[in-house]
Amino acid sequence: MNFSLVTSIYLSAYYGMEELRSMYFCIFLIVYLTIITENILLIRVVYCEKSLHHPMCVLLCNLAVNELVGSTALLPATLINILSHTHQISVSFCQTQVFVLHTYAITEFTILAVMSYDRYVAICHPLSYHVIMSQRIVKLIVFMWLYPMLALSVVFVFTLQLPYCGQTIEKLYCLNYLLVQLACTNTVIVNIIGLLSAALYTAPQLIMIFYSYSHILKICIMSFSKSKFKALRTCIPHLLAVINYATGCFFELAQGRLDNRHMSYHTKLFLSLYFLIFPPLLNALIYGLAYRSGGSCERFQRRLEYEVMTKMKPVLLKDHKPIF
Repeated sequence: MNFSLVTSIYLSAYYGMEELRSMYFCIFLIVYLTIITENILLIRVVYCEKSLHHPMCVLLCNLAVNELVGSTALLPATLINILSHTHQISVSFCQTQVFVLHTYAITEFTILAVMSYDRYVAICHPLSYHVIMSQRIVKLIVFMWLYPMLALSVVFVFTLQLPYCGQTIEKLYCLNYLLVQLACTNTVIVNIIGLLSAALYTAPQLIMIFYSYSHILKICIMSFSKSKFKALRTCIPHLLAVINYATGCFFELAQGRLDNRHMSYHTKLFLSLYFLIFPPLLNALIYGLAYRSGGSCERFQRRLEYEVMTKMKPVLLKDHKPIF
């Protein structure tokens, strides 16, 4: 069959910004500049403060870099489209944005999963924490950047091969399933592959997070009373980051799967932008406040090692190897 080639995509969600174009432009510009400032400042503080040179903060810097990538894939294009009168982008740009935003989403979840593993080793194996993480930190960093890109590439190649007849996406940005809906051909197989891949992208990270925190809770319940509260306190920033990101993913999935015709424009706008704006905006603040005393995590680690050596209950002396 011959299909008419579609060379541009119309992002119809910008129609609601026409009357207050300047206000929306200023809001998104301030948000973008705030995200850049917060995350670069966080990276700089970790780099300059020697007491923060430990694996958790190295992972935190990677999280900040990923959030800078995700924000840059969305907000500059959003600012340009707000000022545009056509609200159109090329198909190639739309495809590029899909790849970068989906890579950001998978990488974000993967980094959070690796950070949960770090907390698991730090609390459940404090005496060998530095040895284990020093040996594995480089491998973990390579994994959490390469795995999302390679895994997404396998699926995204099917999207690239589709011919497009539709031209309208009812969002401020492009997503893979919305781009697939514009295809001229039957996309049942592509949709099935997409659903299966989504499960494969999230299952390992979910297993890692639940496994890590189940063991952390077990150790804290069975361990001494003072240190268990300190141990849980070091997990609070990470748990808040996980909840924040999971909330954004839930909003995006709910909006894409449920009937949103009765939602107001601003509600749909908030739900669609949450997972791309609020994690980069809030995570730097969460961890900045958590580490405001400088080196608190490192001091806790030394204290926990001492507690294990001197006060640990016999049940915790059992030597079990950490996962992978």
